[in-house]
Parts: sequence; C-alpha cells; structure tokens
Amino acid sequence: MSMKAYFHELADFVQSLAGAGEVIASGFAAETSDFVRFNRSAVRQATSVRQVRWTLTLIRDGRRADATATLAGTIAADRGELKAMLAELRAGIADAPADPYLLLPGEPVNTEREAAGEIPDCARVIDAVAEAGRGLDLVGLYAGGPILEGFANSLGQRNWQRVDNFNFEWCLYHDRDKAVKTSYSGPRWEAAAFEAKMRFAREQLALLGRPARSLDPGRYRAYLSPAAMEDVIGMLCWGGFGLKSQRTKHSPLMRLADGAASLDARVSLAENTADGLAAGFQRDGFVRPARVELIRAGRPGDCLASPRSAREYGVATNGANAEEVPESLELSPGELAQADALEALDRGIYVGNLWYLNFSDRSACRMTGMTRFASFWVEDGEIRAPLNVMRFDDTAYRILGSELEALTRERELILQGGTYGARNTASMRLPGALVRDFTLVL
Repeated sequence: MSMKAYFHELADFVQSLAGAGEVIASGFAAETSDFVRFNRSAVRQATSVRQVRWTLTLIRDGRRADATATLAGTIAADRGELKAMLAELRAGIADAPADPYLLLPGEPVNTEREAAGEIPDCARVIDAVAEAGRGLDLVGLYAGGPILEGFANSLGQRNWQRVDNFNFEWCLYHDRDKAVKTSYSGPRWEAAAFEAKMRFAREQLALLGRPARSLDPGRYRAYLSPAAMEDVIGMLCWGGFGLKSQRTKHSPLMRLADGAASLDARVSLAENTADGLAAGFQRDGFVRPARVELIRAGRPGDCLASPRSAREYGVATNGANAEEVPESLELSPGELAQADALEALDRGIYVGNLWYLNFSDRSACRMTGMTRFASFWVEDGEIRAPLNVMRFDDTAYRILGSELEALTRERELILQGGTYGARNTASMRLPGALVRDFTLVL
C-alpha cells in the first residue's frame, strides 16, 4: 500500500470515530530518508530512517486537546493506536480550559500536491563526494528522500503533499578557524551542478592558504553571498512578518510597518508556498495561498496571520504557522550577474558566511554577528587575502535599504538543514547583495 493510500484509509477510520458535537483533526507527517555523514572525505555513518507520526486533535465545547504518536505504518496496528489515543483525549478534554482564540476551517478545501524529484541513491552520493573530496579534509552531512504531509478532519477535509528533495551541507577545512562552507539542495541531483559548487569551494580553499588579513573597525564595501544573506534575512523572520508581533509592537520591522522607514525599492520579499517545499496547508487545516507579499518594492506588504492571531484581531487568516514565521521565503532577484560580483565590488570584503547573529537594537532592526568561513579581502576585483574573523553591527535599513547597490540575477535555494526529530522543509531562495557601506566594529 502506498503512503498516500495509507493516509487516506486511516483518515477515514478516524473520521468514523467522531461523536456528536466533536471535531477530530489528523495531522500526518512521514519521511523515508537516507543520511550519510562524511569526515575527512570518507563515510563515517550511513543510515536510513522511515518514520510516520500522527497528531490527533479533539475539539469539543470550545476546548481542544492534542496528542502525537509514532505509528508502525501498518493499518491494522495503527487503527488500534489511534483509537486508544482518542480515548485518552476524550477522558481529559473536560479538564482543558475553553480556548477563546480557537478557529476552525469553514468549508472543507481539499488539496493534493505531488512534487516528484530525482533523488540519487546513497551509493551515487558517496561515490560523487568521495571523488570530489579526494585529498581534502571534507566534513558534511547528506540527507535526502521523500517527505510526506497530510491533514484530515471529520468535516471531510483532506490535504496531501509529497515532495522529494535532498540537502548536502559540507565544509572543506583548511586550518584552525579557516574553512569553506557550502551547500547543495534541490529536488534533483545534477552532477554538473555539484561539481561546479565543489570546484568553487576548492578555489576558495586554496585562497585560504594565503596570509590572513585583519581590518580596522570601519565601513567597507561588501558583497554578501546568498549564504550570508540567509543569515541577514533569517533575522528578519524573528517576528518581522507576523500579525501578532506587529500588533503588539514587537516586530523588528516596526519602523517599516509604521511607515517611518523603507527599504530599497528592489527589495521584495514573499512567502512563495507554491514553489517551496513546505506544505500548502498548516496544522489546523487552513490552506495557504500560493503567495503572500511580505515586502513590496521596499514597502510593507501583508502579514503572516495564524488562525489564532486572526481570531484575536478579527482579520482573515492566510494559513501561517503558529509562530507566524515564513517557511518558503524568497527575495526577488536583481540585475547583477553573480560572475561579475567581485568586479563590481572592486575593493572591499567578500562575505561567504555570517555567524552568531543577534539583535543589538531590535527596535532599529540593528543586528550584529561575525564573519565566518570563507570571507576575503578584495582589491581591483580580485581576492587578495582571507579575512580574520570580524564582528559587524549594522541595520537592515542600511544593508537592504540606503546602502544596497545591487542584487544578483542568480539565486540559490537554501534549505534549513535541521534534522532533529524530522527533516526540515523550510527554505529560502536568495540572491547575493552588493552593499556600498557595511559596518565592522571589532
């Protein structure tokens, strides 16, 4: 039996258990994943994981109770498990407080998405990495395979999604704090694309052998790679786009939301669910729109509104998660060819990665962090020396606003590499950014 058929059969079974005045919802999450850990360009651990998790939600008399279990993946055994879970929820729901912000979907909306990919088997990945890393100190983690999600409720709603993807993150280590960090993600493993990324990483590794340079605190022209941009944009996601954070004035982008500040007109950020990996529905069954414009040409767009926030503030929900954090974020591309980035930079710093970011002044959207891994000093459009670790402190209104000179035409798909409990489906699609003035403080 396919996992899709398994989900629908169990969902129908759970629906048949609903009593008078009850709404029962089911959340389904499963994966079949290969994991390969590399160290010194050799395999140190290889394993496969197949897991099925089912969350039951019982709603009755304005109260809600939830329970989650890992299932066996067989109908006969799992029916009994779910029936027992439901009995426990019924026994305890009377003790749960009434939920004033409980919101349920209205008319059932059924959806189905099958995003098939071409995921290589482990042997092919191992051979490709071993060959590319020959003679190098390569350390990394590969994770790949199908991720399946579903939602069902006793009102007749059914939502299903399967996406195939992989994520390989690795470092080429040089010495002490000098290394090149790279990632390759997507629905299809393409040998040419992997080889191009590895070739670029090798070139940067060779440059790390030059004497390192320390810079005085000050302001420098900078090119932020897509990986560095992930860290900057990721900070904006700490409450920047949520309805709740904006209504309570805790958003780091309040000056933007209030009209007191703006970003560069080339900056447009969107939650692009249609082209992302995250499910097109959330845990309560609200179907997400294909796209939510969060920042339009440097000006505030729409908020991410979870069902609870929507109920609290009397607005429509757009299916955001409980944290109101983007899961399929994209920044629109610019006009600068990535191959011309160093020439356009001319003299300044190439930032390969940023690290340990935090807000130094949340209300001003001022963030601080460290340069890390392959960051370099550039003169006359050529890399001259690796940088020693430096601390930056600057605002999003400068990096993405007054000091933004260009965004690259090419963008990179960057997956969140977390695998704690399950593989993460959150992603960003980002260009690199040329900034005319970037502040280093230490």
